[in-house]
Amino acid sequence: MVRALEVLYSLGVLDDDAKLTSPTGFQVAEIPLDPMISKMILASNELGCSEEIITVAAVLSIQSIWVSARGAQKELDEAKLRFAAAEGDHVTFLNVYKGFLQSGKSSRWCHKNFVNYQAMKKVIEIREQLRRIAQRIGIVLKSCESDMQIVRKAVTAGFFANACHLEAYSQSGMYKTIRGSQEVYIHPSSVLFRVNPKWVIYHSLVSTDKQYMRNVISIDPSWLLEAAPHFYQHQRLNPIAH
Repeated sequence: MVRALEVLYSLGVLDDDAKLTSPTGFQVAEIPLDPMISKMILASNELGCSEEIITVAAVLSIQSIWVSARGAQKELDEAKLRFAAAEGDHVTFLNVYKGFLQSGKSSRWCHKNFVNYQAMKKVIEIREQLRRIAQRIGIVLKSCESDMQIVRKAVTAGFFANACHLEAYSQSGMYKTIRGSQEVYIHPSSVLFRVNPKWVIYHSLVSTDKQYMRNVISIDPSWLLEAAPHFYQHQRLNPIAH
């Protein structure tokens, strides 16, 4: 409870008296999604990448856009590589979405690329709802074209509490969360699996034999201080950033 309140306060959703802030808190309350996703959408308005971010938000709202590859893992991995972005999963989702639209929303295209057609139809539906809500709360829909750094900054603005850094000398790709120093690993379904960038942000954690990060994007640690200076005091990041 305290942790959740701290995150909401750091997101600028609650004030010192735990009341909704204006306008951020009220805007976040209008978006029927996790507050971190809502904050990411609000940040995209200031950064000028709202078109991309509502697509990302729609994809993050569903289980997975990939077909589960029982017995065809190699083919699925190859299909993912066709869309894989060096920045991580969120940018990869944008590539898949673009491909789906260019194919004329074709189910055959989905089948060929191991993309779940029903999931993509749902993404289109959720995105349309988010577009309407965004416009209602005064968000200007704008595309950043191919500037993926802005997209990553918007993700950071919402998900800074989920930042991790790669442990130096770790052979197994072990990360530590900045808050709480929890041991986590990149999930094998991520395009960053085995790439292991130094600093990442994840969307969610799944526990099996280890804690795995799902939907991971690489970031620059300086963005964390920009996004939430009161959440990450200087001394916490500095020794690691060098």
